[in-house]
Amino acid sequence: MTDQTNSGSSCCGSCGTGAATDVQVHGVGVTTTYEVSGMTCGHCETAVSKEISALDGVTAVTAVAETGEVKVTSTAPLDQEAVRAAVDEAGYELVGRD
Repeated sequence: MTDQTNSGSSCCGSCGTGAATDVQVHGVGVTTTYEVSGMTCGHCETAVSKEISALDGVTAVTAVAETGEVKVTSTAPLDQEAVRAAVDEAGYELVGRD
C-alpha cells in the first residue's frame, strides 16, 4: 500500500484536475459507485485507484476528482469496510456508496 496524507487541499501543486483516472485490471462484473472526499487532482485519482485496485476481485476502477465519484468493478460485491480501508490508506475519506 502507499503512504500518502491529504490535508484537505490538493495533494500536489503541479497537476491540475482533468479526466478521470482509469485502472483496468481485466474483465467484467459488479459495478459499484462510491463517494470519496478530498480528491482534487489526477494524482489523487491515481492514489485512490491504485489502493482500491489492489483489493481481491477488483477488475476496474475509475476515479473522478471533480465529482468525488469512484466506480469500482469487481467479480463479486466488495466489503465496504475493505474499500474504506483502501481509501483511508490512500489518504482520503470514503463518504459512502451511491
